[in-house]
Amino acid sequence: MELIYEKSIHADELSVPKSSSTVSEDDNSPTDSAVEKKLVRKCDLHVLPMISILYILAFVDRVNIGNARIQGLEADLHMKGNDYNIALFMFFIPYVLVEVPSNLLIKKIAPSTWLSFLMVCWGTVLLKYLLESCAIRLTGYVGVITICQGVTQSFAGLVVCRVLLGFFEAGFVPAIVFLDFHPQLMSLTQLFGYACANLAGTGGYNGWRWIFIIEGLITVVAGALAKHFVVDWPETSSFLSNQERALLERRIREDTSDARMDRFDKKARSRACGDWKIYICSLMYFGVTNNGYSTSFFTPTILKELGWTSVRAQVLTIPIYVACIVVVLIVAYLSDRLHHRYSFTMLGVFIGTVGYVILLAQKSVSVSIRYFAVYLITIGGYITQPLIIGWLSNNMGGHYKRSVATAILVSVGNTSGFLSSNVFTSAQAPTYPVGFGVGLGMLWLTGVCCTIFVLGLWLENRKREQGGRDNRYNLEKDELENLGDDHPRFRFIY
Repeated sequence: MELIYEKSIHADELSVPKSSSTVSEDDNSPTDSAVEKKLVRKCDLHVLPMISILYILAFVDRVNIGNARIQGLEADLHMKGNDYNIALFMFFIPYVLVEVPSNLLIKKIAPSTWLSFLMVCWGTVLLKYLLESCAIRLTGYVGVITICQGVTQSFAGLVVCRVLLGFFEAGFVPAIVFLDFHPQLMSLTQLFGYACANLAGTGGYNGWRWIFIIEGLITVVAGALAKHFVVDWPETSSFLSNQERALLERRIREDTSDARMDRFDKKARSRACGDWKIYICSLMYFGVTNNGYSTSFFTPTILKELGWTSVRAQVLTIPIYVACIVVVLIVAYLSDRLHHRYSFTMLGVFIGTVGYVILLAQKSVSVSIRYFAVYLITIGGYITQPLIIGWLSNNMGGHYKRSVATAILVSVGNTSGFLSSNVFTSAQAPTYPVGFGVGLGMLWLTGVCCTIFVLGLWLENRKREQGGRDNRYNLEKDELENLGDDHPRFRFIY
């Protein structure tokens, strides 16, 4: 949820001595505080804008198939039955399998190089998909003939490209997981889908095809530019002065303090892969991500089933995500100010529950109430989903531990795409009882796991306060300094 890198350990609780640097070490000094605030703003201005643009494009490219569906995708590609669900399903196979190795690889490759490479690749896949679907005619107008490897107009071509898209997108989100915040992106997606609907007939192509043309081209261009604008590491950042770089590196050291994991040796791998916190959070994320994918892929379809035209369904989707922006920003601010996560995750679960209950009983309520229920399930899910990522990151100590944890979380969580892509089938239309029932059950899987997680953290903190983990001080120095959040002085947040 947080838009800046999360702190994973509380230096005030640990009373860790400050390390020396060329910058004043007095944290209570107004001058030093002002310098740090200025540094944070400077980093925000240099890091966040380009990363935000890339993330918008990544998310739009992943879910724009939902907009394309109601603009004629299925009819033009002669799809029938559950073909659309199959196309969604196939995306998640490589998307899940590649995330963990990709997140480890980014430590070896400059982020600017890696992210640029991935974006150009999947942007090319989008263009290839569009070119194949529109047949050879389009290749004469767009200078991307080297990208186009085939000229199929079939459902099989769509499936192949969804698989490739999943493969190249897999490494992107874990690399910038601290920006996992969707609703404002979805409002742009729906607005863009509506604009492309008005291009139907231009050049002889249907509106859904223009969604892939324009978004694919934008992604390829942005990916090429990313190499020059994405910031890599603090020690190589040219926009920082020597004094600012020293201050930033000091802040990073203080944030991690004793909770370090700088070597990913056998014992570190065992601690990282065997940590119960990662897997309970993965179940939490699995449950709520099902909600996120369902709303992303099927909201336009659900609204169309309420009796509205494709264009009106596109338009009425936009205010849902605008409302999400307002609510989620408020919750993010309050959660950060209060340094608290659990109550806010459960707030999202309760809001989503009300929405699902209404939709399960939709035959007894008006269309306007059903439309309001879509607001509730969408807002509820987007409150909880990013909070879980931030909550886990808060409670992981050390770079490698955090990298592995977030990659496992996103990988396991994204397996919910296999579920969400197959519970809203054509046979259930227009009420989709199975889809809404599964969504409600998965949301409460998240709620139960959140409760188990907070109880486990509270018990572990209590045990450490009572000296129950002090035996770890007897470990060899190299191992003690590489324990991550298993260090006895680390304290978890709720």
